Amino acid sequence: MTFSPSSTSVPTPSAPARGSGGRWLWRDVDDVRDLFGSVTPNWYASIMGTGIVAVAAATLPFQSSALRIWATGVWILATLLLITLTVAFFVHLRVAASKARGYLTHPVMAHFLGAPPMALLTVGTGTLLLGGDLLGQRTVVVVDAVLWTLGTLLGLACAWYVTYTTFIGRNHSPVESTFGGRLMPVVPPMVSAASGALLVPHIPAGEPRLLMFLACYAMFGLSLVASLPIIVMLWTRLVQHGPGETTMVPTLWIVLGPLGQSITAANLLGDSAHHAVSARLATAFELFGVVYGLPVLGFALLWASVAAAVTVHRFRGGAPFALTWWSFTFPVGTCVTGVGALAGHTGSVTLAWLAAVLYVGLVAAWIVVATRTFHGSVVSGRLLAPS
Repeated sequence: MTFSPSSTSVPTPSAPARGSGGRWLWRDVDDVRDLFGSVTPNWYASIMGTGIVAVAAATLPFQSSALRIWATGVWILATLLLITLTVAFFVHLRVAASKARGYLTHPVMAHFLGAPPMALLTVGTGTLLLGGDLLGQRTVVVVDAVLWTLGTLLGLACAWYVTYTTFIGRNHSPVESTFGGRLMPVVPPMVSAASGALLVPHIPAGEPRLLMFLACYAMFGLSLVASLPIIVMLWTRLVQHGPGETTMVPTLWIVLGPLGQSITAANLLGDSAHHAVSARLATAFELFGVVYGLPVLGFALLWASVAAAVTVHRFRGGAPFALTWWSFTFPVGTCVTGVGALAGHTGSVTLAWLAAVLYVGLVAAWIVVATRTFHGSVVSGRLLAPS
């Protein structure tokens, strides 16, 4: 079994007509049972990208009933995707067990083990923010707490395991092959920090609530410090070797994930601080969110502009669709939530409008990527067909 960075691209069929000519769905697949052999962890990026569209809409500085309905609908879609894909993934683990074991040590696929925990966390946050009218406030808190616990435990395990195996050489790859996906294993604790901040007020007062708050800040630091050297490595690789394969260019956008999510986490934790610590410390934590967030936003905007220019440059002659295109969604969504949080703390109308503009771009990217993914996975089945 082998993987390559481009293994997520659409396979090119050897003949123009594959599969059953009379089948409406999965028409390019010979045997529908083969579909489960390709449900790899990176498919969870589609849930992350869909869920963040809902979460970002719920946290925009500008709110309306129409936006709320839109966000709730997208959250329901993300929830259904999570259930469906998780069932399919467990079937995949059964029918392709030896292939699945290979993910643990592969230099590319191992990093995408961070996608499932982030999908759980994103859907959980959407449940807390948008599910109250449908499920009741008590139910959504319980559901989010369960998803947060599962996502956090899986995320911490992934961050530890992939880092450990990388250090001892089991999934080692040279610096010149560094890509944005290397951030995937260490970003889940940052997502846990941001989503956990929303749960802090619902935790029993006293030591449990304080412990939750402190744990979220510890995960904020864990993810931030672990992300920085990877970003430096990626910058070095780009300077020395260029952007690499066209199918992997979208992963440059993953850098926005830890940047935008850290801004979001710092500001949400600042909001929840007064529920857990003294007024003096709460003020300090709230100020930290702004003092940290604004400089990081500056770098995020630089990276986004450069990544956009590189993407346009490399896609100018056309590019095959790949699951890496989901990198255009979740990282941008974290910037929307981060900018929105900064707008709330600073009172800046400019930042509020920036969050709205970024959200429009996020939705546009999501529509394109989701449509291509639906066609490639359900209509033709080429994204899931054995190569």
